Amino acid sequence: MWRAVWNGAVVARAAHTEVVEGNHYFAPEALSREYFTDSATTSVCAWKGEARYLTLQVDGRTNPDAAWYYPAPMPAAAAIAGRVAFWHGVVVEQEPEDPP
Repeated sequence: MWRAVWNGAVVARAAHTEVVEGNHYFAPEALSREYFTDSATTSVCAWKGEARYLTLQVDGRTNPDAAWYYPAPMPAAAAIAGRVAFWHGVVVEQEPEDPP
């Protein structure tokens, strides 16, 4: 399992992510939605298209634009449509396995 962690909270968890340019993109249903709010920020990638951003809020702390996604990517990036990736201190890691 993969997880995204910020400020001590697991903000996303998934058995599979799509990896593009070293970033793990989580399916929307993998997010713990209570930590996310929409941002007005956008950016453009020449081959992926327009990205939109999400802000994280955990235990009274805010991490503006800590996540991004492509709601309608260019055809070359179709595999990440709607999937969410992280930066700004969000750690994406494999969950430790439970001992037998």
